[in-house]
Formats: sequence, structure tokens, C-alpha cells
Amino acid sequence: MGDAPLLMGIDVGTTAVKVVVYDTDGRERHRYARAYPTARNGAFSEQDPADWMRCLSEAFDEIAKAGLAAAIETIGVTSQVNTHVFCAADGTPVHPAITWADTRARIAASSLDAGITEAERASWWGAAMGVDASHMAARMEWMAEARPDLWAATAQVLLPKDWVIGQLSGVHVSDPVSQIGAVGQNGAFIADLFARVDGAAGRLPELRDPVTVAGHAKLPGADRAVPVATGLMDAWASMFGVGVRAEGDAMYLSGTSEIPGVISATVNPAEGALVFPPHMGLTLHAAPTQSGGASLAWLCGLFDTRPEVLMAEVAALPARGANALFLPHLSGERAPLWDASARGTFLGLDNSMGRAEIARAVLEGVAMSVRLAFAALDASSGMRAEVLNCGGGGFVSETWNRIRVDVLGRELRRLAVRDPGALGAAALAAVAAGLQPSLDTALAEAVRFDQTYTPEPEAQDRAEALYALYRPAYEAARATNHALAAMG
Repeated sequence: MGDAPLLMGIDVGTTAVKVVVYDTDGRERHRYARAYPTARNGAFSEQDPADWMRCLSEAFDEIAKAGLAAAIETIGVTSQVNTHVFCAADGTPVHPAITWADTRARIAASSLDAGITEAERASWWGAAMGVDASHMAARMEWMAEARPDLWAATAQVLLPKDWVIGQLSGVHVSDPVSQIGAVGQNGAFIADLFARVDGAAGRLPELRDPVTVAGHAKLPGADRAVPVATGLMDAWASMFGVGVRAEGDAMYLSGTSEIPGVISATVNPAEGALVFPPHMGLTLHAAPTQSGGASLAWLCGLFDTRPEVLMAEVAALPARGANALFLPHLSGERAPLWDASARGTFLGLDNSMGRAEIARAVLEGVAMSVRLAFAALDASSGMRAEVLNCGGGGFVSETWNRIRVDVLGRELRRLAVRDPGALGAAALAAVAAGLQPSLDTALAEAVRFDQTYTPEPEAQDRAEALYALYRPAYEAARATNHALAAMG
């Protein structure tokens, strides 16, 4: 064993698996990151869970070769959520994982949601929430109708982190926080909701506290099994990773999607916002959008270029000039619109515009989608957070960060650590395994910021003028986009 214990944090993200080894002070000792494919076709968005495990196998081999495996004392896992693995009793998937971006269950979702009374919403969630195309119950209903043979073969429906923990430890469990929308204010699955889908109740996993040990796993190069924490979803793990742990704290996470969130014990039912049941003394209001970094990735594919090239072109544009507006609804929109049939839209294009102007519109459109989401959070939480702790791969670009801060009109503090989800997962595992007494202690040295951004008045004036057009543009294009979506 090494001189000091090490922690492993695993983040099964939407586009890549990240595995990071830390010491108990949160200093990074080894990092692995590999992308894997997502199969997309219209409303479909699927991943092969075997790809997640192939990445983990590579990471574990690297860690063993680096001589670190024997010193690892605990493992934490986090992941994308509202991605579902339909699997047999032994964990074998019977169908590719249906990702959070998949909207094929929208008809089932609409039917289930229409049957929920306002009294039930208040009782179940205590907020203006409902069932959308990514909800577990809607996915179960869709599978039962579309593939009854696979539904019959399904013993349980798991989130990616829970499926991975099962592969590592043989134990299939989940936690109440990650099952947002499926779990009520009492921390249990909403029995009345799942009773409306035949056979759903018997396919739900056991729920455990996130800061407990789910099982044990043996790593290559180690001579013993180590505890694996039950853990939390990516938004919560990353929230802890960016230092949001107290009333009034706020975050902005950027990756494939954008996830703004605020901690507030005040809950005002507000259209568009999600409110998690209180946990660890915290009530998180969140408003995840559908397409943040995904919009930039789409644009790079369209122009066959790299993000850094587009960023340089945008940075070279004059502050004032031709303006275009972009709605980043390339695969529908989540918060705060919750419109699976929304579509990406450009407005105001003219023949003076080139790639740089289009790229700027995309970057600004994503930032405006986040501002709209924060407006819902302000209403839901009863407060306006003026400082946002920021993290995730989307904050690499100085150009995009400057656009974001001017559109949002709030101070941004960027986390110095690259992978807040893996860091948060490792910290949770350290507490679960008894290596640290609390999250505050586990993250005391690890959470630090390398850059603070404040709005620039002139740029903010332009951003305000564009943002005033954003929601009206969505409303004006809605009927047309819905009709086009229906044609597919």
C-alpha cells in the first residue's frame, strides 16, 4: 500500500467517462478521460453501457500501471441522470441505455402528466413539476408499449451510476436524490404515479442514502476489495465539487447541457424549475437545459472545425455589428420550457454574416437559455444569486465565459479543478468510507477558483437587447417548429 490513502472519483458523463484519483486533500494524482459514442436518430438518443465499462477497464489498467491501485481506499461514482438502463436481474442490459436527451417517450409522458392533479403535484413534489419525456415512468410506459418483449425481460431500471456500481460490486441500488421527479418529498418512489404503469413498481431499485457504502469492488493491481459509495447524480456531485454547500449558494455547470442551480429553503411553485426534496439540509432548485456544449459540438461538426478555432474567430469580431439570434433547441428543450418538440432556430441572418457571426449567435443563444433558466430559479427560490460558482468543460473558453457573464449579468467564479463531478463523487466516497468526517473537510483544500468574471457595461447593453428578443422568438417560432417536428 502507498504511503497515504487515495480516493477514486468516477463520472459517467453524457459524452465521456472521467476517472480521477485524488489524495485525501483533494489533490489530483491521476486523470483518465475518454469519449464514447451516442447513437442519435431524430428523437432517439442511445448509448451502449458496455462502452462505459470499456472506458473504466482502460482507466483501471492505467491506474494499476501507475502503481496507485493498491493505495485506493474508496470509490465514488456519479453520472448523467434521466438516462435509463433497462436490464435483467443480473444487470445485463436488454436494450441500449436511453439517454436524458431522448424524447421518444413524449407521448407517454404527456398522457401520464395530463392525469396528475394539481393536488397530487403539490403532495408529491411541492413544486410545479411533472412528467416529461425523460421521466422514468414515461420511459417504462413507452417500453411496455413499444417493446413488450424487452419490458417482460426487464427486472429493473437503473441510472448509469447505479448500473456501473452494480457491475463493480454486484449490488444494484440507487439514491433518492438522483431519482429526481420519480421520488416524492418523503424520499420514496411515488407509489401512486408508478401504479399507473403496469409492472413499474416491481422494477424500481432499492433506495439508500448517498453517503453510505453500496458494496465493495476489487481493482486490478490491488489485493483487496474497497468500499463503493451509493453516491449522487452529476448535478449534486458537481455542486459539491464547485463549493456549493450552504443556503444562498448558486452554481452554473456547463457540459453537454447547462445546469444552473440555487440552494434555498424557500420554495415558491414556479413554472419550469425543478425542486429536489431536501437532503443533507439542502434544498436544491435546478433548471437543466437540453443543449449547451452539444450546440457547440453540432456547429463544429457542421463546419468541420474545432471549438478553439471558432472561439478565436468570435473573439476577433467587432463588439457591434451584424446580429443574429439562435434558439439552442436542437433536440427539444428542458428547463424552463419543457418542450420536447422545440427546435433549433436562427433568426436575423443576412448575407453579410459568416461562420464567426453564426458561432457567436450559438454561444449567445446558449447563454440566453441559461439566463431564462435562472429567471425560473429566481422565482422558485425567492432570491437572486449574484455570484455563481462555475465548473465543467464548457468553461474552458475565455471568449464564451465573457459572453456568459455579460448575458447573465452576474459574477462568475470558475473552479480551478477540471472535473467537479469526479471530485464531488470522491469526496462523498471518502465520507461514506469514514476517511473524512464531512464533505466540508473532504473538500476544504480541493475547491478553489482560478478566475472571476464580471459583466462589462457596454457588452451587457447589447446582451440585454438580444435577450429581450429571446423568449418572444421562441413563442413566435413554436407552432412552426412543432409542425416540423411532427413531420419527422
